[in-house]
Amino acid sequence: MQFLFHYDRSRISWHTALALLLMGMLLLVGCENTSPAPQKSSVPTPRATATPDPGKITEFPVNALLAGLTAGPDGAIWFTEQYGVAKGIGRITSQGQISEFATPTYNSLPQGITSGPDGALWFTELAIDKIGRITVQGQFTEFATPTHDSLPEEITSGPDGALWFTEFTGNKIGRITTQGQISEFTLPTSNSSPDAITAGPDGTLWFTEFKGNKIGRITTQGQISEFTLPTPGSQPNRITAGPDGALWFTAKKMSKIGRITVQGQFSEYPIPAPGNAPAFGITAGPDGALWFSSDRYGLLGRITTQGKITEFPDAMPADITSGPDGTLWFTESSNKIGRLVLQPASS
Repeated sequence: MQFLFHYDRSRISWHTALALLLMGMLLLVGCENTSPAPQKSSVPTPRATATPDPGKITEFPVNALLAGLTAGPDGAIWFTEQYGVAKGIGRITSQGQISEFATPTYNSLPQGITSGPDGALWFTELAIDKIGRITVQGQFTEFATPTHDSLPEEITSGPDGALWFTEFTGNKIGRITTQGQISEFTLPTSNSSPDAITAGPDGTLWFTEFKGNKIGRITTQGQISEFTLPTPGSQPNRITAGPDGALWFTAKKMSKIGRITVQGQFSEYPIPAPGNAPAFGITAGPDGALWFSSDRYGLLGRITTQGKITEFPDAMPADITSGPDGTLWFTESSNKIGRLVLQPASS
C-alpha cells in the first residue's frame, strides 16, 4: 500500500505555491492564523490543530539542537535537546504543544531516549557518563555509569524489565534496572563503538557496531554474538525490529538499507537517491513497512519488508519514531520536530 503526504509549512515552497496557483480556479485556499496560542513552554508552536490532517507533514520549531525521540507512555513524543535554550528533555503533544525540562547537570548532552517499563522516560547523557530518568511530570534522576568516559549513546527497554544502552567509547553494552543498578558487558571486538540498540523479536537485544562494521546480539544474561556486514566499512548506526521478525538498520557509509535475520543472514537494499545518500534513522511504521530518514539529502524513505523503496523529498529528517494514531515523528537538523500522518492512497 502506498501512502501520500504533503507539507504544512510556515513558509510554502515554490513548487507547492505553483500547485496551489494551478488549483486556484477550483479551490480557494485561505491563510491560517500563524499566531501561536499561549503555551507553558517558551517555545512558540505554529499552526497546531486539534485534529492532525491525514497525509500532511507539519513542522514545529524548537530552540535547540535535537537528537533522539520516542513515543512516551502519556501519548506524547519525548525528545532530547543538546544545544539551545533548555538543553534537556522536550515533550510535544499531538497538537504541537511543547514543554521543555532542563537536566539537573548543565550541558550533559542528552542523546538517546526511550520509554521505560516503569512509566518514565530514560535517556543517555553523553558528556557526563550518566543515564537519566524523567517522569512524565518532569522529575529527574541521574545514574553514573561505572566506566569513565564511556560515552553512553542509545538506550532501549529490554524484555527483562530493565533498560539497555550502548557505551560508544567504553565499548560495552550496559544494563540498568529501574532502581538504578548498572551492569556492563564488554564487546568481543575491541574499539567496535556500539551505537544504537533495540529489543529483538527473539527476546534478546540487537545493536550496531559503528567502527567494528558488525551487528551485535546480546542475551539478557550477557552472552554476545557478532555478525560482520557484507559491505566493508559500512559504519552501521541505527537499528530497529521490523514487522517481519528481522532487524533492519542504516549505515553512514552505505547507501543501502540493511536487514538481518535472527539467524544472522543479511540482505541489503540500495537507496534509489542519486549519489551517496546514506540513511540515518529507521523505525517500524504503523503501516507494516519500515521508514527511514536522510538529513544529508533531505528525504524520508519507506521500505517494505520485500525491499521496495519509495522516497519522499523536501524534509530534513534525522532521527525518526512511530507515534500514536498512525503518525511518524522525526527530528530535523533545522531544529524542528516533524510529524507525518499517514494516509492511504485512493484505490
